[in-house]
Amino acid sequence: MSLPSKDMMAALAVTRFGLGARPGDIAAATRDPRGSLLGQITPKGADQPQPGADTSAQRFIAMRAYQELRREAKDDGEPKTVAVQQANKAIREKAAADFLSRAQLGASTASGFRERWALFWANHFTVSGTKELTAVMVGPFEQEVIRPYAFGRFEDMLVASSSHPAMLTYLDQAQSVGPGSMAGSRNGRRGLNENLAREILELHTLGVEAGYSQADVTEFARALTGFTVGREDEDRAGQFVFRENIHEPGARTLLGKTYKDDEIGQGLAVLKDLAAHPATARHVAFKIARHFVADDPPPALVARLEQSFLKSGGRLDRLARTLVEAPEAWEPAATKFKTPYEFLISSWRVIGAQPSAYERITVPLIGLGQRGFSPPSPKGWSDMAGEWCSPDGLIKRLQWSQAFAAVVADRLDPNAAAVAALGARLTPPTAQAVARAETRSEAVALLLMSPEFQRR
Repeated sequence: MSLPSKDMMAALAVTRFGLGARPGDIAAATRDPRGSLLGQITPKGADQPQPGADTSAQRFIAMRAYQELRREAKDDGEPKTVAVQQANKAIREKAAADFLSRAQLGASTASGFRERWALFWANHFTVSGTKELTAVMVGPFEQEVIRPYAFGRFEDMLVASSSHPAMLTYLDQAQSVGPGSMAGSRNGRRGLNENLAREILELHTLGVEAGYSQADVTEFARALTGFTVGREDEDRAGQFVFRENIHEPGARTLLGKTYKDDEIGQGLAVLKDLAAHPATARHVAFKIARHFVADDPPPALVARLEQSFLKSGGRLDRLARTLVEAPEAWEPAATKFKTPYEFLISSWRVIGAQPSAYERITVPLIGLGQRGFSPPSPKGWSDMAGEWCSPDGLIKRLQWSQAFAAVVADRLDPNAAAVAALGARLTPPTAQAVARAETRSEAVALLLMSPEFQRR
């Protein structure tokens, strides 16, 4: 399979594998398009958007304190509304700062592929802010689980995500009690929760087509009992703890294999095997190919990624390298339609700037249907064109583009901006439309709404 020209590959390196072109990015990638991507793969993992931010444990404690204050205020009969409002405002501002700093990193980074790779895994291991307690831990979850392991072993990221307080809270694992455990037997509670086990099997590892059974889900849920979060009055408040007294005793049989009664080791052993399973390799390979290249990805690319996963033992740096080196990934036809987040971030990159306030990024995202840190389900955000390329969605993108262009157009030469943003992907019709626009503002809006810019 032949590769496109270097000029086209440079444009693809920045706009398909990355988050869009800043001024000069495509020109810089022209000398060695593949090398510009391979150089972004590092054992250090992905970049951190907000070094020194609160840990998930600190956020957990702060949210629990706020919830207790709210209960006390309500019980008093004279709600301490000011104190409650101040506590709520403080913790919400920190969560908002997490998202803003992530967006600012995306808009400004010179390593767009590295950031897109991290965002892919954050969506694969979705933790959503749709729950009050979880909402303030999404940012720390990404910083503690996704970014450090972005180019490490899949198994390590799987274990880290499955035992993180944000995931344990989001999928209700923290409340799961083995019916036959000491706590379950004593209190008569049959509190087994299967959410985490089901999502790990369906979304994080094997995939729904792997052929596991409901009995496998239940057995896995029993193996995971004991995985919970330290209470606010404990030394490990807001951190992962294993409680033997709520762990379901006994051996477990999952996918035809028996796991001995080994307390925390039982759940970890299952996670290790799931990470190395051939079905996991296929599932992950397909998702990567679909995200980066096409909604209906080339089978040859999926096969390359699958083999890379299996041969390397799930090394994510090897997977990233395989993706970049695969000729199928460099097909010039752009079929992937940008999500609202990708669209906004790439628009900021066109002008070489970043959103200066949380509202500048979150308000338009809400309008476009992709509220920050809040996927509607554990499946994460869809990256399929059908989800975002609707008439209503396009009208809203146009309205935002016009408003954005009206503010930034005076600082741009629209014709030069079009070349810098799209490189060899810029088609004559779009170049002509931008050049013939009556105003700079109209020209910038036309660029942002062009088929080349909306797709990658």
